[in-house]
Amino acid sequence: MSRLSPLRRALLGGLLLAAAGVVQAQQVLRVTAIPDESPTELARKAGPLMKYLEAKLGVKVEYTPVTDYAAAVETLVNRKVDLAWFGGFTFVQANARSGGKIIPLVQREEDTRFRSVFITTDPAIKTLTDLKGKDLSFGSPSSTSGHLMPRSFLLQAGLNPEKDFKHVAFSGAHDATVAAVAAGKVQAGALNISVWEKLVADGKVDTAKVRVFFTTPTYYDYNWSVHADMPAALREKLKQALLALSRDTAEGKEVLELQRATRFVPTQPENYKGIEAAAKSAGLL
Repeated sequence: MSRLSPLRRALLGGLLLAAAGVVQAQQVLRVTAIPDESPTELARKAGPLMKYLEAKLGVKVEYTPVTDYAAAVETLVNRKVDLAWFGGFTFVQANARSGGKIIPLVQREEDTRFRSVFITTDPAIKTLTDLKGKDLSFGSPSSTSGHLMPRSFLLQAGLNPEKDFKHVAFSGAHDATVAAVAAGKVQAGALNISVWEKLVADGKVDTAKVRVFFTTPTYYDYNWSVHADMPAALREKLKQALLALSRDTAEGKEVLELQRATRFVPTQPENYKGIEAAAKSAGLL
């Protein structure tokens, strides 16, 4: 082999260092989540999980908040993030936007039988049909549990929100829906049962004033999704890290409690066909 001149050796060394820098720069897993709760609550939930994933994957993990549900969809579709926490409807939207390139990895065990609740302060409202002529708040327009599925069950009950209600509002988030109902801004609201139960447990809602009058049947909901362009080995490692979370360890217990999960279980695109059908039926997809 011919010997390299000092200049060529220096140039080659520089190129190798630059390449190493690129690889190192890519060793960051970027994570986001639909903003279905307040930014402070989302950040609180994300912290321990990001720390856990860093240790399991051996890469830096960064949580990046987004302003709305549509932004969460676009960031994963355009590969500006690597991992996204979606509701069932946002997963369906992202999968459609990407031409079928979004892969759901895992969902909470609770998400295999998720439900929504309708709440009110009005003693005259006891059933869905009592909502006729009333004001109702959903969460975000792209929310599965705060809009799509509640709307689907209203339609099944023979109620068209735009025709049968006095006014339809969108609060933007589940906790904001509860606040709107409690403040009397609307007479009823629909939201995620998990957030409702957490607010009740934390004493952040007066159940003597605000009550649940209807709980929906079950459906599949939230999941952690990635883009199909993620290397298969990293995708599998990430999936296994999430599946390995256990309440039997202090770390796992902290993460799972913040995620309001018993454990994570594998999921698949077929689980969300019902949500896709509901979205198309409601004219939302």
